[in-house]
Amino acid sequence: MRFVTYATDDGDGERAGVLDGDLIHAFPPGTPLIGLLGSGLRQAGEQALAEPDEVVPLADVMVRAPIPRPPSIRDCLCFLDHMRGCLKATGGTGDLEPTWYQIPAFYFANPATVIGPHDDVPISPGSAWFDFELEIAAVIGAAGRDLTPEQAEDHIAGYTLMCDWSARDLQGLESQLKIGQAKGKDGATTLGPWLVTPDELPAGLAVAVRAEVNGVTVGEGRADAMDWSFGEVISYASRGAELQPGDVFGSGTVPGCCLIEHLSFADLAAFPGWLKDGDVVRLSAEGLGEIRQTVRASAAPYPLAARPDPAAGPRRPRRNPAPSALPYTAGLHQVGEDVWAWLLPDGGYGRSNAGLVTGEGASLLVDTLYDLSLTGEMLDGMRVVTDRHPLTHAVLTHADGDHTHGGGLLPAQVRVITAEGTAHGMRTEMPPELTAALQVMDLGPVLTPYMRERFGGFDFGGIRLREPDQTFQRRLTLDVGGREVRLLDLGPAHTEADTVVHVPDAGVLFAGDLLFIGCTPIVWSGPIANWIAACDTMLALDAPTVVPGHGPVTDPDGIRAVRAYLAHVAEQADLAHAKGLNLREAAFTADLADYASWLDAERIVVNIYQRYREIDPDQPVLDRFALFALMAEWEAAHS
Repeated sequence: MRFVTYATDDGDGERAGVLDGDLIHAFPPGTPLIGLLGSGLRQAGEQALAEPDEVVPLADVMVRAPIPRPPSIRDCLCFLDHMRGCLKATGGTGDLEPTWYQIPAFYFANPATVIGPHDDVPISPGSAWFDFELEIAAVIGAAGRDLTPEQAEDHIAGYTLMCDWSARDLQGLESQLKIGQAKGKDGATTLGPWLVTPDELPAGLAVAVRAEVNGVTVGEGRADAMDWSFGEVISYASRGAELQPGDVFGSGTVPGCCLIEHLSFADLAAFPGWLKDGDVVRLSAEGLGEIRQTVRASAAPYPLAARPDPAAGPRRPRRNPAPSALPYTAGLHQVGEDVWAWLLPDGGYGRSNAGLVTGEGASLLVDTLYDLSLTGEMLDGMRVVTDRHPLTHAVLTHADGDHTHGGGLLPAQVRVITAEGTAHGMRTEMPPELTAALQVMDLGPVLTPYMRERFGGFDFGGIRLREPDQTFQRRLTLDVGGREVRLLDLGPAHTEADTVVHVPDAGVLFAGDLLFIGCTPIVWSGPIANWIAACDTMLALDAPTVVPGHGPVTDPDGIRAVRAYLAHVAEQADLAHAKGLNLREAAFTADLADYASWLDAERIVVNIYQRYREIDPDQPVLDRFALFALMAEWEAAHS
């Protein structure tokens, strides 16, 4: 039999009944399904089929979870391949500790967060890595304790589909506490659409399952591929503990039927992406029906201040040492006639600048910011200008997230323009939400605090990259309300493509990340000689006011300072290479001279690495995590 719980017509209560085809034969009002579990369930179902209190079409009601508030939920890990896949996705080998083969694992989920099979699903507040997990759940029909596996099987009233909604970033951070699951697994648990008695299903739960997101298959599998059976996990859970009718046991994820198992930092392009607002998840299993739910955004959580770590040494104060003719304060600053800069001190990682150029009844935005909160604050702050001169154009100077992540907040009528290389970089860079790895992953005692100090203050949830509407090669001239604005792609240098925005009539140049003022440039792409040539091109534009990608507003002397730094790096790298020093030796012994006071001086590691690769292309290729690890070690050694 199949049993269902559904909302009443007035929306104020719930009814239960037995499903016959597409019709619900209802129990009398006030008869919840949980009260019928046990030996009387079948008799109650037969009575309802013969003499229903009411008969309603399934299509006419809102189906709830069959047991809307179970006494408890234990989510088990019956499929060990799922755990192996999770370990591989987070950088491990996939090998399990011996304990996984000795006892079945489970944790307690929150019964108060159970939702129905068609309800909207709220993203866990603060999560950028929201995931689903297709599971089968067994519902206990009769109380019992200290059960054998065979007895445990007999205590199962029926099975239902289950989705364990998971905030993977919160889960990853909380796992480092080593005391079990918390907010990463506390958002929602779906049960439904109905409870199916064991006799309705093949022996051993030999049913096929399927998971889809937005109509695209994510994973398929079979429920009978369990390493630990329901009888075994229920028996284990009953040791010294009284199980109650309505207790729910989740099977754990059928391998492949979630997103995290498809994550590989070696092939990010293949990852389907974490769930976002509006995504539709459909989970189905033979004989058990389907779950179909829409994911919805949640409000940001209230922040909590971190506690001081008595074992940590005092943090060095961060202060951008560069002089500035304008106050280097957060917010909107006029830098020329109808030209503004939005500044975000101190200019370190993610603390980037943007710009605004207005013409008659039109405005052009230069870059967005690292997350939606920062970008929203900026767009609000610019409304004193854009309410009179609405945004019509936006130029993204390069593909890095601190200049592109906020694009989803731009009005649809804004024409987004990038160099072709920037558009390519936006398609191939780490997806925005995966940047949360820098905040939550345990990367060791040196790299973890380094990354969290630099990236911990941003919120990478809900970001959808805005694809460019127009691309260009090398040069493009725009008309912004009758005003000429020139775009020049001077890359590759900092990245694959680096656009500067020149406003000739105002004498203002927005340099993007070709300029870091008071903070150390970082050569992600190179060659260094091309960046030096880009500096020469910027100097030739003869703009008296220069807005860098990071740091305070400057003038041509700021361009000369960056040029001199790059030349110094190349000289230091060439000397070290001629002496036979390896990369680490060259970076850790480099003489930074007058540039030692610039913020984030440890970027010398990446810059010498790029120069070494230019000198000898056979140098080992290092990914960004390896380079960040070397920078963290450099910073620790020189602090």
